[in-house]
Amino acid sequence: MKRKLLDYLHCPACAGQLELTEVVVVEAEEIMQGRLTCAACKSVFPIVRGVPRFINSELLAADKAATAESFGWQWQHFTHTDELYADQFLGWITPVEPDFFQNKIVLEGGCGKGRHTELAARWGAREVVGVDLSAAVETAFAATRDFENAHIIQADLYHLPLARRFDYAFSVGVLHHLPDPRAGFRSLASRVRPGGHISAWVYGAENNRWITRYVNPVRKVTSRIDQRALLHFSKLPTALMYLATKLVYGPLNREASGRKLASHLFYNDYLNAVSKFGWREQHTIVFDHLVAPTSHYISREEFAEWWKDVHATEVKIGWHNSNSWRGFGQI
Repeated sequence: MKRKLLDYLHCPACAGQLELTEVVVVEAEEIMQGRLTCAACKSVFPIVRGVPRFINSELLAADKAATAESFGWQWQHFTHTDELYADQFLGWITPVEPDFFQNKIVLEGGCGKGRHTELAARWGAREVVGVDLSAAVETAFAATRDFENAHIIQADLYHLPLARRFDYAFSVGVLHHLPDPRAGFRSLASRVRPGGHISAWVYGAENNRWITRYVNPVRKVTSRIDQRALLHFSKLPTALMYLATKLVYGPLNREASGRKLASHLFYNDYLNAVSKFGWREQHTIVFDHLVAPTSHYISREEFAEWWKDVHATEVKIGWHNSNSWRGFGQI
């Protein structure tokens, strides 16, 4: 933890000011081990391996704990990077472009292994804070610790230990895995200052009925399988998707003569997008769908209501890969 993170933290219990009351281990600018204490209610929060910890795993609800465990293991295993991540990220947060981050104070709700936190830092954010409930913060911290403008904290998205000081907040692929996605969105928006902006990307209900009908029942089983066993089991569906995208979807969509035919293929927009990735990332995608104990599919109508909840203006909601919704608005 860098000392300047204190400017953005507050107590999740009472919103009091947090003070750095103990520093045990320091490496360069990072406080690797220490303690934060609330000046008002005296709650204590440890800093462990460079990350301030604002959760008690023993007190987490069962559904949150299961999700945190699943994704925590995933992002500590799939730690690779990919040169396509930047374009993929921009697709999820359209119409935001890299220069939008310049000199902004940014919050990521659900940072996973930190790949988007890192991009925001590279694109010139004044400060960017990545929050995750799971042990993925270990990977995210390792990926971003060399950026003086990047910070990682472990916290519950519903109870963010952060002041309302952010110019921009975003959440990509996380809200639909929460027990109450709408409440998670409201919590994230509550940390954006008036006049700031927020982006969110979620699974769409439209065009995904085949998933909710056939895949979700399978997911109820696979999400209970030991992650190491699921890692190997998931290689079979990954192989099928990999062959289809590399031999059919990718080639047809690249050829002018094949695009008309490709447009009639099952799930073409999404599988064409996936075809650009190699085996490792495709395996991550398949594993991600099988390991998640909770996944909600949000209709456009419901998604639009989220933005009304937070009184957002200039809202832009768009269809992404014909299977998901992305939104952007001003608070």
